[in-house]
Amino acid sequence: MGQKTNPVGFRLALNKGWKSRWYANKEEFGTLLIEDRLIRNTLMGKACCAGTSSITIRRMSDKIEITIHTAKPGLVIGKKGSEIDVLRAELSKLTGKDVWIEVEEIKRPDLDAKIVADAIAKQLERRIPFRRAMKKAMQSVLEAGALGVRVQVSGRLGGAEIARREWYKDGIIPLQTMRSEIDFALGRGETTYGSIGVKVWINRGEPSVALKKTKADTAVSQAAGA
Repeated sequence: MGQKTNPVGFRLALNKGWKSRWYANKEEFGTLLIEDRLIRNTLMGKACCAGTSSITIRRMSDKIEITIHTAKPGLVIGKKGSEIDVLRAELSKLTGKDVWIEVEEIKRPDLDAKIVADAIAKQLERRIPFRRAMKKAMQSVLEAGALGVRVQVSGRLGGAEIARREWYKDGIIPLQTMRSEIDFALGRGETTYGSIGVKVWINRGEPSVALKKTKADTAVSQAAGA
């Protein structure tokens, strides 16, 4: 049997970071975890947060620092920061704590698996043929500089009576290689004939190799200086 694991969790110790960065004792952990989930669901349900890839949450005593990683920062900030002030007030009321919101722009959205998966899901909701949506997304990802991409959709594809799963792959997707930076995300399209699930894997290369080379060059320069 094939053994599957989440590509993000598989690489947490190497080139992936946690989306929630805080520590808590056993009594508080469950409450804070549910609060994190509530914050994310609230933000992702807002129209201004369309194009959001991920939300990072940090906690410092009674203060919550939220970083929204989005391809459309102007939409989140709003005119003269009005939209972000509304979000801050709503989350402060929801959690009862001081909330600070930062917005970080995603420079290359075509290399972000979550944004690509959501884009495919929205096309499926508009009844665009799933094969065309998948192949167009894969082409955009490869043109943006990815080494490989895999896209999978599952459900009642094209309104068929029996649900099935189809996927396409182009380039290199070494899921077993931990040093490869594989971005993975899930999307979901709600159609009139049921939910369509979307999975996207994007191979961005091997950042650890470049990091090792930089460290080696630094060590050589230090040795030469000594």
